[in-house]
Amino acid sequence: MAASEDTPRSAFAIFSWRINLAVVACLLAVSLVAWLRTVEDARSMNGMVMGLGQIGSRSQGDMGVSMFLVMWTVMMVAMMLPTVAPMVLAHLSVARKRGGGVFPTIVFVAGYLAVWSASGVVPYLAQVGFAQLPARAAESGWLPILAGGILVGAGAYQFTGWKQICLGKCQSPLAFILTHDFGGGARSALRAGFEHGAFCLGCCWALMTVLVVVGLMNLVWMIALFFVFLVEKSSGHGLLLAKITGAALVVLGVIVIARPGILSMIS
Repeated sequence: MAASEDTPRSAFAIFSWRINLAVVACLLAVSLVAWLRTVEDARSMNGMVMGLGQIGSRSQGDMGVSMFLVMWTVMMVAMMLPTVAPMVLAHLSVARKRGGGVFPTIVFVAGYLAVWSASGVVPYLAQVGFAQLPARAAESGWLPILAGGILVGAGAYQFTGWKQICLGKCQSPLAFILTHDFGGGARSALRAGFEHGAFCLGCCWALMTVLVVVGLMNLVWMIALFFVFLVEKSSGHGLLLAKITGAALVVLGVIVIARPGILSMIS
């Protein structure tokens, strides 16, 4: 499914450059604060959140669901907020033309982030499962097979129609806003935020599962994924990058299955 002619760049042409700059600067500032907090969390929670590749190399700490979801939400603000700048600009443009001001757009962003926050339940359950595994699991044959299978699955998803559809929605900010926010004020903006969050999750969830393998607080992989998400959504070659990334993950997954020692090297 090809992306519509409404590209992310068109969202930046809606307002004067001053308004665009102010909105983007605000999003980047919030993301930067979240990144700083994430780095701090990665250092202080090193033994509390990990991936399959770190089982046996360190003891699993105990983290409650509330603490985990706060950490996860901060991570999502850091990684995802800059990627939705074109969508935020498009929503603000439409909201202002309808006389809604800035508040509906704030609600839209809140709805978007709420979806990503709720998605943290899945990696939390994975962490609970990891905590039940004995250290000797690192020497078992099934662990690298599971880890490699997750990487292969994440890569394969990049070639699916679902990925293409969801990425197309993310790459067409004006078209999305005009067809999903019907001018019902904050309630409509919240619903549109939920819906965009769902499409964004559909676009990015598979790559996020890589963190389950390499470590949920693995900063190197987090930064790499952040740039992949950013380029996928904002570039005309986003689908090509998605397929290149997918192919690389499939190859990496096969290598991990064939050479289990690689798992500890990428974690």
